[in-house]
Amino acid sequence: MHHDPFLKHQITSFGYAIEGIVFSYKKGLHFKIHVIATIIVIILGFIYSISSTEWLIIILITSGVISAEAMNTAIEEEGNVLHPEHHPRVRLAKHCAAGGVLILSIAATIIGIIIFAPKIFG
Repeated sequence: MHHDPFLKHQITSFGYAIEGIVFSYKKGLHFKIHVIATIIVIILGFIYSISSTEWLIIILITSGVISAEAMNTAIEEEGNVLHPEHHPRVRLAKHCAAGGVLILSIAATIIGIIIFAPKIFG
């Protein structure tokens, strides 16, 4: 039986990615908060029957926020390993990553308000 090394590599890589998601969820309070917010938004999407375009926007922004939070966790972990003594440049890298998540989170909040406020209050 012939084993495809490319397929094996892809399956292994997928497993590593799942491991990273699970680690980010277990490690980070903010990751959990973003996942909970996403679940709430999905429930609201079904309750208010949002359009296909609105679903696409919700999927894009929520996956962006959660992905950024996972990358933020990776940067934090790497910085902690490379410089456990709290190097000032590592601190700045962590703050920049957190800032990126904040930017996306603010955008997600604004998008949520634009999509749901007219349906809830209109």
